[in-house]
Amino acid sequence: MEKVTFEQMLQAGVHFGHLKRKWNPHMAPYIFTEKKGIHIIDLHKTGVKLDEAASAMKQIAKSGKKILFVATKKQAKSIVAERVAAIGMPYVTERWSGGMLTNFATIRKAVRKMSQIDKMEQDGTLNTLSKRERLQVSRQRAKLEKNLGSISDLTRIPAAIFIVDVMKEHIALAEAKKLGIPVFAMVDTNSDPRPVDFPIPSNDDAGRSIALIMDVLAQAVAEGLQERKADKDQAEAQAAAKKSKEEAPAEAAAPAEEAPAAEAPAAEAPAEEAAPAPEAPASEEGEAPAAEEK
Repeated sequence: MEKVTFEQMLQAGVHFGHLKRKWNPHMAPYIFTEKKGIHIIDLHKTGVKLDEAASAMKQIAKSGKKILFVATKKQAKSIVAERVAAIGMPYVTERWSGGMLTNFATIRKAVRKMSQIDKMEQDGTLNTLSKRERLQVSRQRAKLEKNLGSISDLTRIPAAIFIVDVMKEHIALAEAKKLGIPVFAMVDTNSDPRPVDFPIPSNDDAGRSIALIMDVLAQAVAEGLQERKADKDQAEAQAAAKKSKEEAPAEAAAPAEEAPAAEAPAAEAPAEEAAPAPEAPASEEGEAPAAEEK
């Protein structure tokens, strides 16, 4: 996993915070200085926190668990959706439905409803409905797809959650804390980092800053998934080798048991060769009439 450099963070504008009057005092350890009324984030601490978050995410992905990415602000939607879809993780970029974690069973019902509508389209049941009913169903399907389509593969509560801007996604943060789910988040100078398990002090408003952080985290998750796949393939190869090793002695023992049966025809051969011997008297009887004729 490549570490992001100080220059890369500087060029992406990760160090820009909010106005001094909007700051949260709990972010003081991560603030380097103040310039022209704007707080400047300490990028050395950002780099350390980013590495910690990336390592933790890699281990979660390697264990086969899911990480939910949440970013509903305008400048982060497309960035998060593009990078998270590439690694096959669930994400929410349209709207955080209240109770998406704490009332997960109801959310799963809505996802199943979407699957039922898809099944109706495939088997032709939808065509038996009236035009108005089909229109209502299609609108319902589009709404569900927009809000829940990206989490349709999430069959259980995620092992962790990543949030862009904890101020905007405060409901998601509260639900995660209530369920004890580890929280990764980009926290700006106006945010409270205390509820976040893995805070990444950074500019959560600039698209380039969000893209840089997401690239590092997405790469860490992808590496974790690759290592999991490699370990799985290695385990399967070892199991196959062990199975073939156990079958080899059994195959070697099978011909040894068949060997006595193969020798049986050899023992019968002398008996068959000896069989023509009794024909000799018949030839003598054949000569006797000839002698009598004389």
